Amino acid sequence: MKMITSTSNETIKHVTTIVNDAKARRKEGLFAVEGMRIAREIPRELLEECYVSEGFAAEHDLSDIFGYDPDPVVVSSAVFNKISDTRSPQGILCVCRQIKDTAEDFLARNAHGDLKLLVLEKIQDPGNLGTMIRTAEGAGFDAVIADENTVDVYNPKVTRSTMGSLFRVPVLYTDDLAATVDSLKRSYVTVYAAHLNGSRSYRDADYGRRVAFLIGNEGSGLSDEITAKADELVTIPMHGRLESLNAAVAAALLMYNILEL
Repeated sequence: MKMITSTSNETIKHVTTIVNDAKARRKEGLFAVEGMRIAREIPRELLEECYVSEGFAAEHDLSDIFGYDPDPVVVSSAVFNKISDTRSPQGILCVCRQIKDTAEDFLARNAHGDLKLLVLEKIQDPGNLGTMIRTAEGAGFDAVIADENTVDVYNPKVTRSTMGSLFRVPVLYTDDLAATVDSLKRSYVTVYAAHLNGSRSYRDADYGRRVAFLIGNEGSGLSDEITAKADELVTIPMHGRLESLNAAVAAALLMYNILEL
């Protein structure tokens, strides 16, 4: 069995770049995910390469994980530690192809029928974004739309937080969020913004079959421009001295509130 033992190997340098560099990920249309649990979730058509440590290869049958032989590249423990983004590597890392889609194309394919969307502005925390994507799947949402100032969905911290939902919930970036919200409204999607100046509780709003929720930056919330695009501002009632909830928690409340619609 041939094994890569040098951290200066060109293949290893490339993988390390994909793990750490968002610009390289975008340019090559690749990203990396790490860990056995998320490896089980990878659609076969998206798997580009699989890297396993020598110890992992000795202890696991990869056919049991993937349902087929992914023809892995075996590396030494030192090399795996080099490409890993975690403190306690499990010993398996996969390079996958990104799912290419645009908000415009998605809306064109979904011009009719029920539609539930989460729309994000300037979300910066990778854990928050990953949790929102995971929650969107659980609540039956069709897609997440994000502006370009939102953290890269293929950031390793985000992919870990999604627990595999990344492969099932489209995450669509837009370079003009205001224009995209206008497109939603032209497509008969009613747009709600979680906002301190909301006219009524999120529990009392009259939701239709085509709905989008706007969630803003963790610190500053939604910009005035995007807030003004909403059809209605809704509030999440607060006790104590809090003004607002964590962005991911707020998104979860809004999404699960219409789970049965």
